[in-house]
Amino acid sequence: MLPALALALAIVVQDRTALRTAPRARASELTTLWQGEVLEVRAERAGYLKVYDYRHERGGYLRRDSVRAVGVTAADAPELLAVLRFLTDSPGAESLGISYGAAYIKAAPASTLTAEPFERIAHMAERLADQASGRAAGHAEVAAHLDVAQQFGVHMRTFERDGHMRVCYDGELYGRVLSMPGASPEQRAHAALGLTRPDCVDPALGVLLRAPLDAERLRLLDGIEDRTLSVLTRSRLHARRAAVLAALVYGQARRAQPTAVTAQRALDELLAVHPEDLGEERRDEYLDALLRVGAIRWAAAPAAPAATRLAPLALTTTPGEPGQSCVTLNAANRGGPPLARRCTYGVVWTRSARPFAQGRALSLAVQPLESWRELWVFHESPDGWSIDVISPGTEQPEEGYVDFAGFAPGTQRLLLAREVRERGAFHRRFEEWRLYDLAPEKQASTPELLADFGRWQDPQWRRETLALH
Repeated sequence: MLPALALALAIVVQDRTALRTAPRARASELTTLWQGEVLEVRAERAGYLKVYDYRHERGGYLRRDSVRAVGVTAADAPELLAVLRFLTDSPGAESLGISYGAAYIKAAPASTLTAEPFERIAHMAERLADQASGRAAGHAEVAAHLDVAQQFGVHMRTFERDGHMRVCYDGELYGRVLSMPGASPEQRAHAALGLTRPDCVDPALGVLLRAPLDAERLRLLDGIEDRTLSVLTRSRLHARRAAVLAALVYGQARRAQPTAVTAQRALDELLAVHPEDLGEERRDEYLDALLRVGAIRWAAAPAAPAATRLAPLALTTTPGEPGQSCVTLNAANRGGPPLARRCTYGVVWTRSARPFAQGRALSLAVQPLESWRELWVFHESPDGWSIDVISPGTEQPEEGYVDFAGFAPGTQRLLLAREVRERGAFHRRFEEWRLYDLAPEKQASTPELLADFGRWQDPQWRRETLALH
């Protein structure tokens, strides 16, 4: 990380700086340079610098005001650190800040180096990766800044998530911060948060590889002493622990291991977050944890047997093909063929099963993905029993869950609660659906706006749901 820098150097401070063949504005352009590029200065003539660009392996001329000359001696270190601190808090100047950070590490005597420059460079690398994954992902500036950062040993990982490419910083410098004995609790916490982001876990990892990764992520977070942290960082830490614990619960459930203890801790960590301390910038971290923990909340309930009697119905879960669970609904105390049957590769939360409509319908929570929980509705019609799946969202949803919240017998309406992230925005909805055709009729942002919720909401749902917290 961070190769040696030339002793007589300049750093490009303006994007789209033209490197020309001669010290004239109309001279041919050799290449375009971007902020953060490091050049060796060889001469100065008529307001232009004669430089050599080692990354592109060519020399040329550029305007003097497009670069800043820097020194890399011990005497230059304080000034370089001051610029690094300024650029850390300047969105859009990440590649420039990384370049100044590299210059400071080169200039500062080894005995005086602390965790600060490494943590700041890592923070800017993480922010640059977020820009490359967001709306600006197609801009030439972002791609160029990534190339500039790479020359200092700042590496990124890319993979596809939710239909688009996700760019993530590999976290090398965060790991270095955690290994430095002089790092402050706040710096260590920031490093642990940078190394445990849920959106930077490769979705292609299988169950066997994912389990030790999640265990390591939790170990990093648990290694941070949070009593001396700022209120913002403390809430971020609780939210991240909750999200990682939710991932562990999902993995445990897929491997048919006990989940109650881990799930309860995930709930406790989520409830320890103070969302008002996070502000708008970090609110998404809390909402992500909320959706992930909401998806696995049934794991904290007492385990249900494979065959569950829900008079007048009986629900049975049996193995199907490798990795599958098959759910069968029968009429209790009656023989004959099953009323309905469906198989899934997801986690079937049998303890969530709720009969309603005088035994003519039943709801069941099924979680096919780590942060996605659906609702299966078994219901009777004149043509027999059928199973419909209600998803948390329909308009490009990313993560979420849907809860059975009750049943209104007078209007024959199913009461649902959803929390979902769609098109990048968080939504919480309370809805009433017709039972006979499972079509939505009403929805509101709070249950108080729906008359049937006031009288017929399920007591257990009201007691345990996260949608009302």
